[in-house]
Amino acid sequence: MNPLTLPLFTNLLSKKHIAPVETFPDDPRLMFSTVPDIEDRAKIRFLLGKQIQFEHAQSDYVERLIKHWRAKLSPEIEGTTEGGIDELDNDYLKDLASDAPVIRMVNHLMERALDLSASDIHFEPEEKHLIVRCRVDGVMVNIEKLPANVQASVSSRVKLMAKLDIGEKRLPQDGRIQYQMGDRTLDMRVSTLPGVHGESIVLRILDRSDVKVSLDKLGMPVDILEPYSRLIQQPHGMLLVTGPTGSGKTTSLYGTLEKINTGEKKIITIEDPVEYQLEGITQIHVNSKIGLTFAAGLRSIVRQDPDIIMVGEIRDHETASIGIESALTGHLVFSTLHTNDAAGAMTRLQDMGVDTYLISSSVIATMAQRLVRKICTHCSEDVALTEREASLLGIKCSDFPIIKRGRGCERCANTGYRGRLGLYELLEISDEIRHVISTGGDANAIRKQAVAEGMRSLRADALEKLYQGITTPEEIVRVTRAM
Repeated sequence: MNPLTLPLFTNLLSKKHIAPVETFPDDPRLMFSTVPDIEDRAKIRFLLGKQIQFEHAQSDYVERLIKHWRAKLSPEIEGTTEGGIDELDNDYLKDLASDAPVIRMVNHLMERALDLSASDIHFEPEEKHLIVRCRVDGVMVNIEKLPANVQASVSSRVKLMAKLDIGEKRLPQDGRIQYQMGDRTLDMRVSTLPGVHGESIVLRILDRSDVKVSLDKLGMPVDILEPYSRLIQQPHGMLLVTGPTGSGKTTSLYGTLEKINTGEKKIITIEDPVEYQLEGITQIHVNSKIGLTFAAGLRSIVRQDPDIIMVGEIRDHETASIGIESALTGHLVFSTLHTNDAAGAMTRLQDMGVDTYLISSSVIATMAQRLVRKICTHCSEDVALTEREASLLGIKCSDFPIIKRGRGCERCANTGYRGRLGLYELLEISDEIRHVISTGGDANAIRKQAVAEGMRSLRADALEKLYQGITTPEEIVRVTRAM
């Protein structure tokens, strides 16, 4: 296939007074009268192939070649409208995206991210570079710095893989890629966003091999795992999991459904999006474009005779009201909220306009969680806790004389961390806490009562993991607040 197209010729070569010889591409020579700079030559070689050769020629000869190619390529647009030119531009972008070097580059970046066990890949265009970063164990890591001129081809390749409109660069788009790496099948959610220097693209990696999650392996301490396991066996009521984006809430709910999915009960979920497909469970994907919102889907779910319902997130009064009504009419309902702690879930529902008596009657428990990076077991070593670290944590050095820290090795990409573990705070709704809620008590009052009844905070769970040599003071300060 001839890699030379009209947009490439008019937008790059002829502007630089460069033209291919008449027998191009069989004779891969480009003629110039003024020496092109290194960046232009690198860009042209990238677009047309590394075998391209540049040769000096007289200006009139280059001009004749330019006229030759303009005449040869211009019939492509005869009889077309402006929309036809757009189609040619799209064809050019598709050619770019299908070029072997571009395919290899994008595949290499994806596989490098997967080797690091990244959860997301970010393509971030800047004025002079395309920065590629990954989120590894919740922290952004730079993996590549590419020339800015490859941005169009890389974004076109990703959009082509995600079956997006390759020519649309002005509006955000969402898509999905199914990627095979050895015996692993990965789903990647793709989001594009127009920026000043090009499209920012983020890929969220969903590994089907990680679908089955055991509650026992999420990091729940025994004094939380045991009551939580009892609560999720209740015949009805609402259980909420809270925390910021990326704190593992969905993973906890999938682990919960896996544990209680014995085949004896009907389980239906509504999610945005469905991240993993669970066997024996009916899963619904939110689609607000056609009116299938959380509230609309939940309203239909309750007519499907479910025993257990999982709502990906409660975002508004309508969804909250239908969920609570379902919990009060014999269903076990699981959902998530964005709040800082377990007690905050109650006031968040109140802020949505839900009556306090309905909250106190329906909610059986809330669980707050965070994800903390684990120390790499291959390079961990004993170190002394410093006075500054103890002060930040609100503890005494004498309580933690020796802690562990990863010094960095190949297995952890020299970060000292490998993998993540959950921190948890479980608030069971006792009669006393119901009374606090129904009388209008705020989050502080609810929390105070829960602590009096023995609730252990996120920070306390984190300090226990510090004592066990699982994580570091820096991680605890990063993801939890002082008690």
